[in-house]
Amino acid sequence: MDRVDCVVIGAGVVGLAVARKLAQAGREVIVLEEAEAIGTITSSRNSEVIHAGIYYRAGSWMARMCVSGKHALYRYCSERGIPHKNCGKLIVATSPKETEKLQSIKAHAEANGVLDMQLLAGDAARALEPALACDAALLSPSTGIIDSHAYMLSLRGEAEDAGAAFAFHTPLIRARAKGGVIEVEAGGEAPMTLQCSLLVNAAGLSATYVARNIDGMPLDRIPPSYLAKGNYFSCNARAPFSRLIYPVPEPGGLGVHLTLDMAGQARFGPDVEWIETIDYEVDPSRAERFYPAIRKYWPTLPDGALMPSYSGIRPKIVPPAVATQDFLMQGPRDHGVEGLINLFGIESPGLTSSLAIADHVAELARP
Repeated sequence: MDRVDCVVIGAGVVGLAVARKLAQAGREVIVLEEAEAIGTITSSRNSEVIHAGIYYRAGSWMARMCVSGKHALYRYCSERGIPHKNCGKLIVATSPKETEKLQSIKAHAEANGVLDMQLLAGDAARALEPALACDAALLSPSTGIIDSHAYMLSLRGEAEDAGAAFAFHTPLIRARAKGGVIEVEAGGEAPMTLQCSLLVNAAGLSATYVARNIDGMPLDRIPPSYLAKGNYFSCNARAPFSRLIYPVPEPGGLGVHLTLDMAGQARFGPDVEWIETIDYEVDPSRAERFYPAIRKYWPTLPDGALMPSYSGIRPKIVPPAVATQDFLMQGPRDHGVEGLINLFGIESPGLTSSLAIADHVAELARP
């Protein structure tokens, strides 16, 4: 039976960052991915936003990983010429009641270490974005956008340069943890069985499924899995904004926000649609709920401008009734299985946090 030092399950953005980090630390790494290529699921179905770290619960893993990951990601992209833009974001209040909330949002961001937020009166916000309708706004200068595929290609290239190997069309069938060694059985066109000292479960939407197929993993340490679909709509009219536009959050979500791709094209979403099975179809009728929400801050949005674009699914580990979740990153101290690291619930801001998560995994993996 072949023996390898580290096996990483999943070649999404977090699995790639982890593989790169471990390989550059001198460890022998193989990445198993059931799809045909890198980043085909959650990592390619998001808004490609570099988040500042504003809303996450103070002290949470999401807040800590996002803030440190954001700085690392901007540095990574700048040093390697990865397409990205530090365009900034406006959180817009469209009524005096919403304006009252801006100060508490700013204070919450500062508790998370986001110290560059600026309160703007309506006139000052419109000086930045003349098409904007608002009573007041919060400017987040450190929010940005990224070409996530270019970023993932770079991570893969650096992982391979450091010796990591990738096996695509290779799903995990089962694994057995025994005596400090984990035996991994993988399927696909070229089935293989490997022994490893470290197994990192970075399987995203499938992370809980993978964990349940590891003999020796305590079932009571595996969180439940829920699917929260986010639908995006594109716009056939050129949006007159150079920054991302987010409404003041409403109960249960961040509202319908406007993000931009690297070409400056606007898209709206994601909304939240709880589903039972994986399905990426976007129902065109959902656009009807988007129009009134968008027109609060962009009143001249033309009728018929929204078109179904794409959807992504958040790997939730809390049910719909629970408003917030946190990353759940388990090492041997948490579940008792030597050599196993599980990454559960890595939804947004997973892309922004990816380099910081990789650093944390490397710490958990230290003998």
